[in-house]
Amino acid sequence: MNSATLVQKLWNYCNILRDDGLSYGDYVEQLTFLLFLKMADEQSQPPFNKPSPVPKEFAWPTLLKLDGEALEAHYRKLLQELGSRGGMLGTIFRKAQNKIQDPAKLRRLIGPLVLTRRRAGPGDEGLFTGPVHV
Repeated sequence: MNSATLVQKLWNYCNILRDDGLSYGDYVEQLTFLLFLKMADEQSQPPFNKPSPVPKEFAWPTLLKLDGEALEAHYRKLLQELGSRGGMLGTIFRKAQNKIQDPAKLRRLIGPLVLTRRRAGPGDEGLFTGPVHV
C-alpha cells in the first residue's frame, strides 16, 4: 500500500466518524487508538516477532472475534484497562473513551484495517511504510 492510498483510506475512516457527529479531534483520537492496536499486532507477527505491549486479552485479534454490542463493550473495557496500565501503554490510553457509539461503525473501521494487512518483506515495515502526511 502506498502513502497516497493509505491517506485516502484514513480520510474515508474520518468521514465515517465525522458523519456520526464526531469532531476532528475525536475522530483523530479514535483512529489513533485503533491504528496503535493494529500496528502493535503487526509488529508481533513475522518477520518482526517483537513482543506486543498490548496484553493478549486486549490485543487486536480480540476485536476481530466480536460484533455488535459485544464488540462495543469489549472495546470500551479495552480502552479503560489499557489506560490503567503503567508505562507508555498507560500514557497512550490514559482517559481514553470510546466515542464511536454505533457498533456497526466500529466494525466498519476495524474490518478494512484487517483487509489492508499485507505480509512484510525484507526491508518492509508492514502495513505502513514511509512517512504518512495526513
